[in-house]
Amino acid sequence: MDVPLWIWSVVLAFIIAMLVVDLVAHRRAHVIGVREAAAWSAVWVACGVGFGVLVWTGWGAEYGQQYFAGYLIEKSLSVDNVFVWAIIFTHFAVPPRFQHRVLFLGVLGALVFRGIFIAAGAVLIQHFTWVLYVFAAFLLYTGYRMIRQRHEQLNPDQSRALTAFRRLVPMTDTFHGQRLLVRRDGVVLATPLLAVLVLIETTDVVFAVDSIPAIFAVTDEVFLVFTANAFAILGLRAMYFLLADLIHRFVYLKVGLALVLVWVGIKMLLKIDVFYIPTPVSLAVVALILTVSVIASLRATRGQGRQGPTAGGPGARLRDPSRGVRFRHPG
Repeated sequence: MDVPLWIWSVVLAFIIAMLVVDLVAHRRAHVIGVREAAAWSAVWVACGVGFGVLVWTGWGAEYGQQYFAGYLIEKSLSVDNVFVWAIIFTHFAVPPRFQHRVLFLGVLGALVFRGIFIAAGAVLIQHFTWVLYVFAAFLLYTGYRMIRQRHEQLNPDQSRALTAFRRLVPMTDTFHGQRLLVRRDGVVLATPLLAVLVLIETTDVVFAVDSIPAIFAVTDEVFLVFTANAFAILGLRAMYFLLADLIHRFVYLKVGLALVLVWVGIKMLLKIDVFYIPTPVSLAVVALILTVSVIASLRATRGQGRQGPTAGGPGARLRDPSRGVRFRHPG
C-alpha cells in the first residue's frame, strides 16, 4: 500500500482540526446529555466510516475491508475503556461537568502513545517475524483471562501508578474547576483531576497492549493500523457520555470482547504459516460476535432503564462544583 507523505499530513491535519473543533465546542464546562453525546457519536462514526470509504475507493476493496475490520475491532475493544472511565469517575466523584476535559486530554495522550506502540510493533514485525507468535499467544491468553475475570472490576486504589503519583506529587484535596494544577503559597500543586487523568492514561496504555496486536492480525499496513485506531479513539468521549448510564445492561459484552481477541489470535496464528483467513470473513465473524453479545445482554436486562453512576467510591464527597469538590484519598 503506497501512501504518500502528503496524505499522512492531510490525515493528521484533519485529526488535529477535529480535536480543535471538539475542544472549542466544549470550552465551557457543562454536563453533556444523551442527545448531545448521540450527536457527537454520529459525527465521529461518520468520520470513521467516511474515511474507510475513501480508503476503499482509493486503494481498493481489500485495503478498505482491512480498515473496516481494524476499525470495528478497535471500536469494540475501546468499549472496555468506557466501562473503566465510569468506574474511575464514580470512585473519585468527579463532577460530570468536568469529565469531558479530562477525557479530551486522555484521548489526546492515547493517540500519542498508540502511535508510538504502532510504530514499535511495525518495526518488530518487519525485523522479527517470530514476534507474531508472541502477539497471537498474548491475544489468546488475554481473551482467556478476560473470560475468567469477567465479573471483576477495576479498583482504582490498587493502581501502582496512582499510588506512586500520590506519593511523589504534592496535591490539593479539592477540585478547582477543570484545572489540573494550582499555585498555593508559591507552590504548584496538582489537583485531584490530574490524578484522575494519570489513572485514565495508565489504563489506556494497558488497553493498547491488547488492542494493537489485535489490529495487526487483520492488516500489516501501518497507515491502516494508525487511522483505524485514531478514528475509533476519537469517538470514545462521546461514547462514554452516551453509554455511561447503560453500562449495567451490557452483561455479556466482556465475554464478546474476549471472544474477539481469541478469534484474532487464532487468525494471526493461522496467517503465519497455515492459512490466510480472508478479511471479509474476519470482519463478519467479529461483527457477529459483537452483535450476539449486545443482543443477548439487552435481552437479559430487558426492562432496566438508565442508571446514573453513584458518586462515591469510599471516601469521596461531592459538594457544589462552583465552590470546589472536596477530595479525600480513599482508604
